[in-house]
Amino acid sequence: MESYSHLARLYDGFMNEVDYEAWAQYVSRLIRRALNMPENAPFSRPPRILECGCGTGNITVPLAKLGFDITASDISDDMLAVAAEKARSAGLRLPFVRMDMTALSFHRPLDCIIACCDCVNYLTGEGDAESFFRSAYSLLKSGGALLFDISSKHKLESILGCNAFTDSRADRAYFWQNNYDEESNLIEMKLEFFTKTNEKQDGESLYKRSAETHIQRAYTELELMCLLEHCGFKRIEAFDAFSLEPPKPESERIQFLAVK
Repeated sequence: MESYSHLARLYDGFMNEVDYEAWAQYVSRLIRRALNMPENAPFSRPPRILECGCGTGNITVPLAKLGFDITASDISDDMLAVAAEKARSAGLRLPFVRMDMTALSFHRPLDCIIACCDCVNYLTGEGDAESFFRSAYSLLKSGGALLFDISSKHKLESILGCNAFTDSRADRAYFWQNNYDEESNLIEMKLEFFTKTNEKQDGESLYKRSAETHIQRAYTELELMCLLEHCGFKRIEAFDAFSLEPPKPESERIQFLAVK
């Protein structure tokens, strides 16, 4: 998995059009569905959640505000630092820990484990997704649930594919070049960032350049459903993300729910 070392401080600026509050509300709805809890009913005990790949805390903070007992983890120290800063600014005291998704650990059984925003796509090694599912299964209490979403194979193969994207703003810009390999089902994403500095040359602002390469794996819905079943999960559902409708061939994001 990637560390997002350069992207950590830039991520929110480029993702400011994403409605993370609505995303968190959707995740909250699915948690209640998975744990057989009525929608909008007060918690007799807040569900204990471990979030994997929390990034800059965009899902963590609103879920905590909704009353969940959440511990957030990520493999990137840079992302965790931004997330912890964001939680403090919101007046929340939340635990943030560095953790590899394929080797989870926790000091007590969990009601729910979540992984949002493509985390599973970053499990690119042979057996990595299975390691994550088995690790999650071992930490969940009976009746506990694993929730995660993926960018669909359709999205990675046909939309991102071998295409290039740019985003230029007043103080920052990125250039994003993709290369999708059909044989391995891996997409390599090369990103270059240009961030405005306080320095000038000949009256023009200077920009700092940084670069990162990210690799994601395209998984099919059937592949992951079979793997979840193989790892012991019994009640397994997949949705066209942000709805409770089944995935469509053109779905760009697929949400999974699996109960122990």
